[in-house]
Amino acid sequence: MTAAVDVPVLADPVARLDRVCVRRGDATLLRDLSWTVRSDQRWVVLGANGAGKTTLLQVAAGTIRPDSGSVDLLGESLDETDLDDLLPRVGWASAALADRLPGDERVLDVVLTASYAAVRRGAERYDPVDDARARDLLAQLGCRQLVERRFGTLSEGERKRVQLARALMTDPELLLLDEPAAGLDLGGREALLRTLTRLAQDPTAPAMVLVSHHVEEVPAGFTHGLLLRDGGVVATGRLTDVMTSAHLSACFGLPLRVHRHGDRYTAKAALLRLP
Repeated sequence: MTAAVDVPVLADPVARLDRVCVRRGDATLLRDLSWTVRSDQRWVVLGANGAGKTTLLQVAAGTIRPDSGSVDLLGESLDETDLDDLLPRVGWASAALADRLPGDERVLDVVLTASYAAVRRGAERYDPVDDARARDLLAQLGCRQLVERRFGTLSEGERKRVQLARALMTDPELLLLDEPAAGLDLGGREALLRTLTRLAQDPTAPAMVLVSHHVEEVPAGFTHGLLLRDGGVVATGRLTDVMTSAHLSACFGLPLRVHRHGDRYTAKAALLRLP
């Protein structure tokens, strides 16, 4: 009798890119890129400036269409689905979106307006359950005391946490974070990374994709990594397999030594021996 073999059950894919290419004029921003994000995964996308990281997020979010290849988002082909119904199921936080948020808007309203994909509160009506959810999210992210403040009066670290609450407001199935720690000082960065670690370790949290060009900004609890260079994949897979000196050196184009400290990483330039 042959012993039964347990086959691991894979979680459902929330984003699937197949041989995607994106071009702008003579430049190729993404080249022949295939990638799958599953509902229980937390991905970090690393690469130098201009590697194609933000373009990849925009394709995964359905905000731009590739020149070739196919994209499935939340089980739907982007070529066949109604994006107005699909995009509210994707949470998004980026510097470009933050720049559109009015400085005089109340923090509670910055979060609430995500329900209508708006950046300023207008004539739309919100149910008490919406108000309660926005307040609860802000409290979970350490922003309870900021609810009545104006967005423009917040520190950069406080703004990042409010943007994260806004991205979670619609209870998304996929959360996309474009360089969330950019512009933060050391204390602000570490506070944000602790928040992202708690979120990553929550089994009820959505699939997450975080873009960065600093290995020090990879939160504990993230499971997978994708390294990009010149729009192409250098390495992809489990984070512990991807975060090696050889892979990071190829990704950034210079010799690096990567060190792991628990669930966090650092990288430094490798010292070359002179002849």
